[in-house]
Amino acid sequence: MRWREILAAGALLAAVACGKEEAPREQAGVGAPQASTVEAGFCREHGVLEAVCTKCNPALVPVFQAKGDWCAEHGFPESFCPLCHPERGGKPAAEVSLEEAPADGTKIRFKTKETARLAGIEIATATEAPTQDGVAAVARLVYDATRVARVNARAPGVIRTIHVDVGSKVRRGAALAEIESAEVGADQAKLQAARVRVQVTEAAYQRAKDLLDKGIVPATEAQLAQQEWEAAKAEEAAAVRALRIVGTPGGESAYTLLAPLGGIVTQRSGSIGALVDLEESLFEIVDPSWMWAEIDVPEAVLPSVQVGQPVRLGFDALGAREFAGKIDYVAPSVDARTRTTVARVRLANPDGLLRANMYGRARIAVGDLRTSVVVPRAAVQRAKGVPVVFVRLAEDLYETRRVRLGMTGDAGIEIVQGVRPGEPVVTVGSFLLKTETLKGSIGAGCCEVEVKK
Repeated sequence: MRWREILAAGALLAAVACGKEEAPREQAGVGAPQASTVEAGFCREHGVLEAVCTKCNPALVPVFQAKGDWCAEHGFPESFCPLCHPERGGKPAAEVSLEEAPADGTKIRFKTKETARLAGIEIATATEAPTQDGVAAVARLVYDATRVARVNARAPGVIRTIHVDVGSKVRRGAALAEIESAEVGADQAKLQAARVRVQVTEAAYQRAKDLLDKGIVPATEAQLAQQEWEAAKAEEAAAVRALRIVGTPGGESAYTLLAPLGGIVTQRSGSIGALVDLEESLFEIVDPSWMWAEIDVPEAVLPSVQVGQPVRLGFDALGAREFAGKIDYVAPSVDARTRTTVARVRLANPDGLLRANMYGRARIAVGDLRTSVVVPRAAVQRAKGVPVVFVRLAEDLYETRRVRLGMTGDAGIEIVQGVRPGEPVVTVGSFLLKTETLKGSIGAGCCEVEVKK
């Protein structure tokens, strides 16, 4: 059966099971929400084609299960599961055909043992390892908001010098720009006046104290002189704090704008000679040593997602490399458009590989640990969309096994069905064996083999 036949059969079953015939529904005038919203034959609630939506059409479930095309984790056909294969958009790929995939138990025999040796086949043993269920979701990287600084002018003025540009690495306290400001000039004048007053009042207090010791003046006069001195010192301290907030003095009426944290300058909007005010952001500094991964968790699986759960993340631009972290925040709201909730993971980024706006995939570990059959990732191939593993029966004889996949972890890929512990599976060379079972594939027939179903 080809996909167009499955779709046709699915459409018929959908009409029988759900009664979704447009004319009768309009005549009924039902105002209650439907189980799913249909737009151009697409089930928007579940993210797959309506004709093959197993959530709306449960009668299709045994059909796909009998074909070995079933994702037990999410309850959709494996070949176009919207969570496992978001790139397919919930639609069967053109190359996916269960009938064209090699049948379970298909044998591949090399003409001679020498041919098998020259093929470079490598073997690994299927093992038992602890695994855990998981929730798959899309992730994107953003800056850690606690490590981002947007620096604006501390007082209105004119930019006279700029010390950094976009891409500059700065330390905390480094000079960013020199700004000339009339307000700063007035504050510096106040500071100078306060310092002079401190000196005068201190001298007056010392004279009054000496006279008090000699019995020439009463104690109240010495106390008043001391109060004047303390007030002058407080005025000086206030002027110093005001200028410290602005920045390092850079002249009679200028100040130096300082970096509030160490990192990389990612934005610069000021230019020499420009007039700036307090609202304008002149520089953005980012410390990328830590990043946030924001995960779009589907509404349907939210009850199983909690703060503290371990997460493994992979990003398209970084190949097979994975990063580990834990959920430290789950948003209290659901996006009305995407029906997802943001979960956040903090990731160390010492080598700078992680960059803002990278997209990737996240798998959140949920449930209890269990013991399962695990094979290396290289052992699993997809033949016309069907996951298969090749098991060695003899030095020159191999058997095709259609398998059901579970979690992907550090140890490899979980095999829910199709391979037993201890069986030897092909790793290097598994792609070669796959092409030999698909005679229409590039590379088929390059080895002297005999394929029997």
